[in-house]
Amino acid sequence: MTLLKFLFITILVLYLLKMIARLLLPLLFQKVVNKAQQNFNNQYRGQQQHQQQRPAGKLNVDYIPPKEKEARAADKAGDFIDFEEIK
Repeated sequence: MTLLKFLFITILVLYLLKMIARLLLPLLFQKVVNKAQQNFNNQYRGQQQHQQQRPAGKLNVDYIPPKEKEARAADKAGDFIDFEEIK
């Protein structure tokens, strides 16, 4: 008898979870999609405002790599030996 009672309660709980998921998951997904769309729109507006503030024809450089690293890389590369292919 307890096995039947356990099975009945388990099936009932699973059925209720299925019904609740059918009702709540679409709402949850819609909320996530709306939030992502809102974030995208805010980023897009920010980029457009930033582009409108710059005067036309002016160049803006955001990053200039340090030149010291280039010299160090050449020093660490080692010796280069010219060779000729012997046939």
